[in-house]
Amino acid sequence: MAYWTAADIPWESFDPARVDPDILAVVRAASLVERNAADYATYLGNVFGDDAEFRALADEWAAEEIQHGDVLGRWAEMADAGFNYAGAFDRFVEGYRIPLDVEASVRGSRTGELIARCIVETGTSSFYSALRDATDEPVLKAICHRIAGDEFRHYKLFYTHMRRYQAHERLGTLRRAWVAAGRFFETGDDELPFAYHCANTPGDTYDRRTAAIAYAGRAYGYYRPGHLQRAVAMMLKAVGLNPQGRIGAWLTRAAWWYLQRQTRRLAPA
Repeated sequence: MAYWTAADIPWESFDPARVDPDILAVVRAASLVERNAADYATYLGNVFGDDAEFRALADEWAAEEIQHGDVLGRWAEMADAGFNYAGAFDRFVEGYRIPLDVEASVRGSRTGELIARCIVETGTSSFYSALRDATDEPVLKAICHRIAGDEFRHYKLFYTHMRRYQAHERLGTLRRAWVAAGRFFETGDDELPFAYHCANTPGDTYDRRTAAIAYAGRAYGYYRPGHLQRAVAMMLKAVGLNPQGRIGAWLTRAAWWYLQRQTRRLAPA
């Protein structure tokens, strides 16, 4: 059962004067990615076919993710009367689908699959926390606060079941780190750039690089060191490393340097 619904959002507090057009562009893209969770639930159902407990929880997770997309889409339509959330989502799923005809994880093990899910939830939790802190629009701030909390709970869900599978699959630390790094770098695939294109520039010919730069040039600038510190700690915990040690401190500094560099480089574009 969802911890909140659209009825809990203070829609009456919407202030169009506080809508930032760059944040709006990012939210439009995020709404499509969140709404597409049903496919991921199908994939997880295939991978964990004999685990009824986890499959039921994965279905609940997907329902909450879909709610995230619908609420973000509703806000985007309030902020921009020309945006059609349903139409944009139809364009997105017509051009982007994950493989569903599988019976085993593409990560090589169920533990690996759950580590990958932890990395995704780490990214979304930090993203919505950053967006919450960056926006002055009260309704979007309330939405992002709730979504960030959900994503952190989802991380704990996947982490708990990852530990259950790790107890007998016993993946080594290097293997777990490899899976985590692989999933992290998959953020450069087509999903977000294509969502950005479908939500913001549907009349143009899709160019992955152009869309990726347009999205990243906006989204990267919303992060602050605290968001990255928490994200790094969550990733290290999923891998089985000390989140408070030297590695965490070094990775946080490196991530902050990289984001600042990319933000400066992409801002003109």
